[in-house]
Amino acid sequence: MSLNFDAVEISVIIPFYNESSSIEYLFARLIPVLQQLNNNYEIICINDGSVDDTFEKLIEFNQQDPTIKIVNLSRNFGKEVALTAGIDYASGAAVIPLDADLQDPPELIIQLIAKWREGYDVVYAVRRSRQGETWLKQVSAKAFYRTISIMSHVPIPANTGDFRLLDRRVVEAIKKLPERTRFMKGLFTWVGYKQTAVFF
Repeated sequence: MSLNFDAVEISVIIPFYNESSSIEYLFARLIPVLQQLNNNYEIICINDGSVDDTFEKLIEFNQQDPTIKIVNLSRNFGKEVALTAGIDYASGAAVIPLDADLQDPPELIIQLIAKWREGYDVVYAVRRSRQGETWLKQVSAKAFYRTISIMSHVPIPANTGDFRLLDRRVVEAIKKLPERTRFMKGLFTWVGYKQTAVFF
């Protein structure tokens, strides 16, 4: 699906896979946050081959609000490919990946943008704790970040997901990388630039 987007200041990219039940709640929280910023924005929704009615619901929201744009993938390619598609299509001066399941709070976008305006190129969101998650999930998350830290010569911040702000020049650098099998958290860190954290 080929789309041409007019340039905007803020692009939020959201991969969707069978997220029909959360779409309305997600937009109810996200859109008021973006409206507070007094910046023009776009919300790029990547439908990653959903087999429920996610795509149909996204179309309904697009018809009501043209800032909501849709990239419809031909099948389920996985989150890393969906994020790459969103990054490729985003036109914003700042690009913010966000999960559709609201595990990361959209309200934090205001702090991400504040740090960006201070001059940071990448502002990543770090969880202070993993309350509400099962013991197994917490242990596996710690093991994951410990293993990645050992394997990589570029430190990847612990308790950090894909939720972050990327300046346009960082986005352009990522778009030039040749990797086809991608680990986006690693690439976000590997490209360098001036990076900082926001904790929640």
